[in-house]
Amino acid sequence: MKNMGQLMKQAQQMQAKIATLQKELETREVEASSGGGMVKVKVNGKQEILDITINPECVDPSDVDMLQDLVKTAVNQAVTESNEMVNSAMSKVTGGMNIPGLF
Repeated sequence: MKNMGQLMKQAQQMQAKIATLQKELETREVEASSGGGMVKVKVNGKQEILDITINPECVDPSDVDMLQDLVKTAVNQAVTESNEMVNSAMSKVTGGMNIPGLF
């Protein structure tokens, strides 16, 4: 039973580290762009979009499709980078174990 107590203690320590990391990740930000920087998207570690910046030069009423594609590309890239940031940080705490539902 001594091993079980030690295991529970380690699990509680890991849980505390994960909670601290989750709070920290909420403040971390990544930025991605598309169209050579014409559209920029900033996302935090919770995969929330914080900011979208669109250069007025790429706003062409006759080519809305292009602008939509630029925004979609930038958002997808920012979310991907945010996911990678979270996964990298979490794997340091969990020792590479994939624990569903952490973030």
